[in-house]
Amino acid sequence: MHPVLFHIGSFNLYTYGLFVALGFMTAVWVSQKNAGPHGFLPDTITDIFFIILISAILGARFLYVWINFDDYRNNWLDIFKIWNGGLVFFGGFLGAVAASVLYLKIKKLDIWKTADLIAPGIALGHAVGRLGCFSAGCCYGKTCDLPFAVKFTNPESLAPLNVYLHPTQIYSVFSNLLLFFILIIFQKKKKFNGMVFLIYIMLYSLFRFIIEFFRGDFRGNFIFDFISMSQGIGLIVFLIALILLIKLSRPFYGPK
Repeated sequence: MHPVLFHIGSFNLYTYGLFVALGFMTAVWVSQKNAGPHGFLPDTITDIFFIILISAILGARFLYVWINFDDYRNNWLDIFKIWNGGLVFFGGFLGAVAASVLYLKIKKLDIWKTADLIAPGIALGHAVGRLGCFSAGCCYGKTCDLPFAVKFTNPESLAPLNVYLHPTQIYSVFSNLLLFFILIIFQKKKKFNGMVFLIYIMLYSLFRFIIEFFRGDFRGNFIFDFISMSQGIGLIVFLIALILLIKLSRPFYGPK
């Protein structure tokens, strides 16, 4: 793959950073398209995503560095080199949720309605961003001999070189694309605010839990060597989302 898209003198355009930026712009664009029909101004969506961008990067990087702290113990400046890869989705998710809830409360906007609006865009943007992981070689898979296995040969890649691996980054791309289309369907048929967002969280956690079994990079241990940190957080988030979904749905699906 191509971790660095091109060099111009001392300037390097990192493919990972490019796709993360494209993913963010995709999420904003899709959400702005949905803004009008849901009673939001496009500028409001832009402001929300600015908050999400900053808090998500900080949260995602913090969790990655925490899990891989030994790699940074003697290289503190490397903590800031996010263009080389190293963002954990659930860290970014938790950071973005906390910051967004605070912002929406200050602006007195409906939290669940807003979350439903932006969920499909986030899923599609995440799919685009995962192409950056594939280019950089981060989030790589375990060795395998499947017909669609991939081999990284670029010396700047973060993946093991010259061995066939599960294309876990591509698994993530397709799972997020599938999730995007599912959320679009639910967005048109939702019965209550919060339904789309909570379904997004539950399905993403499920997809991520499965894909994690094919990952080959170290991601921290949650339960011995069987459940990774992301799987453990995903399970907790899934259960919380399920409880909230049941609670919010009771006025619509409970006893009449």
